Amino acid sequence: MVRTGDIFAIVYAMLRRSLTYCFCLLIIFLGTSTATLVKDNDKKKNGGTPSHAIRLDRSGKKWADKALRRMSNEEKVGQLFSIWTRVQFFNDADPVYLELLDSIRKYHIGSVVMSVPVDGPVLLRTQPYVAAELLNRLQKSSKLPLLVAADFERGLSMRMSGATVFPHAMAFGATGNLEFAEAFGRISGMEARAIGVHLNFFPDADVNSNPVNPVINTRSFGEDPKQVGDLVAAYIKGAHEGGMLTTAKHFPGHGDTATDSHLGVAQVSGDRARLNSVELPPFAAAIAAGVDAIMVAHVTVPALDSGANQVATTSKPIVTGLLKEEMGFKGLVVTDALDMAGLTRIYAGDIGRSAVESFKAGNDLLIIPADLDASYRSMLQAVRSGEISRERLDESVRKILEMKASVGLNKQRMADLGQISTVIARPDNLALGQQIADSAITLVRDNGKTIPIQFPENSGTPASALPYQSVTEVKNRLVAVIFSDDMRTDSGRMLERQITSRVKDAHVIYVDSRSAAGMAPSVMQAIDGAERVVAALYIVPVAGKAMRAADGGVTNSVAMDDSAGALLNSILKRAAERTVVLAMGNPYVIQNFPAIQNYVCSFSNATVSETAAVKAIFGEIPIQGHLPVTIPDIANRGDGIQKSVKRSVGGSH
Repeated sequence: MVRTGDIFAIVYAMLRRSLTYCFCLLIIFLGTSTATLVKDNDKKKNGGTPSHAIRLDRSGKKWADKALRRMSNEEKVGQLFSIWTRVQFFNDADPVYLELLDSIRKYHIGSVVMSVPVDGPVLLRTQPYVAAELLNRLQKSSKLPLLVAADFERGLSMRMSGATVFPHAMAFGATGNLEFAEAFGRISGMEARAIGVHLNFFPDADVNSNPVNPVINTRSFGEDPKQVGDLVAAYIKGAHEGGMLTTAKHFPGHGDTATDSHLGVAQVSGDRARLNSVELPPFAAAIAAGVDAIMVAHVTVPALDSGANQVATTSKPIVTGLLKEEMGFKGLVVTDALDMAGLTRIYAGDIGRSAVESFKAGNDLLIIPADLDASYRSMLQAVRSGEISRERLDESVRKILEMKASVGLNKQRMADLGQISTVIARPDNLALGQQIADSAITLVRDNGKTIPIQFPENSGTPASALPYQSVTEVKNRLVAVIFSDDMRTDSGRMLERQITSRVKDAHVIYVDSRSAAGMAPSVMQAIDGAERVVAALYIVPVAGKAMRAADGGVTNSVAMDDSAGALLNSILKRAAERTVVLAMGNPYVIQNFPAIQNYVCSFSNATVSETAAVKAIFGEIPIQGHLPVTIPDIANRGDGIQKSVKRSVGGSH
């Protein structure tokens, strides 16, 4: 006989099982739906390719802990170093390649900084497949997976051919569009991960408040701390969506300096109140946005550490006290390149100590040591002697290992070469890069007589249809003078193509500091007969550009060379009213040439900026940018003359 209480118990148990089953089904359904929705959103953002996840899960933590327990002191010290890898094709028996492999194995290197070879002023860009193939070979050769970093301040195209092209950071400030910065980060992340790069040394959180800063300039988003911080945060958000780790630089701020730290010791002279209101807010914004790493600059900051020759890199009050403790940064702290003169001059007598002192200050990752062997041995000795404790060493090594696991290197260290052709240089991404450059064009001065440049369509002698015989008669109705540091570079090539596609008989003349004086007579002869003149000034910040200083040492500058400046002044004296000056880089250059009547800033020498500048002065796109910096005695931040479209664009352009 079943009692009433038993019946109720049985019914209750059945009901409970049914409800639990339904609840589980609901959770599974919701979880599946959410996962599908996220995946679909990722596919929409990335053109059908799901983004790489940045997530340190339980298995990643376990892998890092296990790897750390098994490592010797020699291996742990090696994980702290990152060395150059200049990607190009190498035969397996190439001595340069074998030396690179030997360094990675001998010193147990934990990460590499990917770049490309240089030939004087020319950066020898390589192809994405070549880079990915070499990085894969290096990954195979390493006991632990390598974290691959790169300086992709303008995206992959900065060092790779055929990738999506973006302008310099300051152009983003001129647009004032946070969505552009976010898309920039996302696309750069996707393309970087496609070739096997995981960590970008960007965004630049410096506030460029010093017009004569020789090394930051257009690499900064601008001079307003709030806008810089907002753009930094937007870039970080996008980069994480694209699967790329980010680095805010150059802490505690390199924008208010007049010295290139690649060549000497730069000083940030502001007091603590100034630092709190100008230099530090963008870094606080980066930390709040979840930036993965922060790079410390080789600058002296007396307001934070008044010690003699105490650069930020080796300053415990700055790295540990300010960045880690006061600002609460828990991520990876990275030195700027240890081979820069801002540091090597201080430790010239014992170069290995620069690595030890940087690590003791609180840095985790020591990049590009001037002498790898000396730096490695000094670090190892400091560990063995107890100068660097085992706990401090393990703390940094664990961070590095966990960062590797966060991008899945514990599971898959090789780049999928099959992804390259679907991810890099997607047509919609290329179009976006051009749109950003178009939106950045800023008109600072306009006499109302010269812009837009208007000539009859298809002017010039028709080109021959025979191969190798396409010769156009050059006339002087439109003369374009392209000023650059060195005519051997690509500066002005796209600008020339864009101009001559519109005015076939345009006379394009290239000059640099070595040729300006000798070419002056022929340039002025061409100018005298011209209806319109375009003077394009390719004055861009170049790190470590050594020039002779007045005291006999070396310096860097973003000013025009004396001979080139004299030629520009001559052009303005004869033809200022009919001359458009294009600042294809440094926007402050007008300060030295007050006679300029028509002044257009693109803030970049990237090909998309060259194309945008030509479209703007020919009236094919609206001019709508605003200065992200103040040009003393010329214009204020936020200024910008607006112009609407004045002509339709044919398909050939």
